[in-house]
Amino acid sequence: MTKEFELTIDDGRVLRVYDTAPGATGLLPVLWHHGTPNLGSPPEPLFDERLGLRWVSYDRPGYGGSTPEPGRSVGSAAGYARRVADALGLGRFAVMGHSGGGSHALACAAVLGERVLAVVSVSGLAPPDADTLDWFAGMAPSGVASLRAAAEGRAAKERHEATAAFDPEMFTPADHAAFEGAWSWFDSVVGPAVAAGPGGLIDDDLSYVAPWGCDPAAVTAPMLLVHGAADRVVPAGHGRWLARHCPTAELRLSPGDGHISILPSAGAAAVEWLAAEGRRRSGGICRFLS
Repeated sequence: MTKEFELTIDDGRVLRVYDTAPGATGLLPVLWHHGTPNLGSPPEPLFDERLGLRWVSYDRPGYGGSTPEPGRSVGSAAGYARRVADALGLGRFAVMGHSGGGSHALACAAVLGERVLAVVSVSGLAPPDADTLDWFAGMAPSGVASLRAAAEGRAAKERHEATAAFDPEMFTPADHAAFEGAWSWFDSVVGPAVAAGPGGLIDDDLSYVAPWGCDPAAVTAPMLLVHGAADRVVPAGHGRWLARHCPTAELRLSPGDGHISILPSAGAAAVEWLAAEGRRRSGGICRFLS
């Protein structure tokens, strides 16, 4: 049973925190970074008791039970992660994220250094100032319009969201099929994330197109990048660019997968890699269960 609680941070603001194994010992903590727009609830379709993982996560500011923080950067994720880990008594931990959460996971690893044991980014964005990368190439037109509005500033982004509608063409047929299976789990984290309005989504998108406040090339932990070659939300060029510029990175590119279908296709293997790397670098903190 996942425990949820409010963690008070600066100036009385709170983060809504999730912990799948409160007080557990002998498990590898994995801090999950959610996508846009999602709540932070850990990704149940990836749970595997045999791997000995303790999934921990939080709602980013502006989502769910977390106080909004306009102007937050992608790099701000490191500060939130530090506060959550400190509150739970976690010294070192692994990080994982999907979509925009992948970018936040990389930022967390870049800033927190040796405290992060290993990092997985699934379908994550590269920084907006990535040289040699055509940042919007291959992105669905609706995604381009949304992020270009964010690049014009908060007022333009707010106007865009006031009339924006869901675009099913952002997702491939394989993505839509994934939504009908185990990854219908997204229904439980997307709808509630925007129930009170698009504030969290707006803050996320503004952060993706602004300076991140960190350099993913500074990550020293082992890094696994997983990307669908057919992704229309975050094109695979982002994963390729990160793989070229991050010294510890390994890229696993799946030819037939899109933004969502990559999760049932390659998510379990990525979690197994994370557990193995985390256990290796922690000196055995993670136990595999028979």
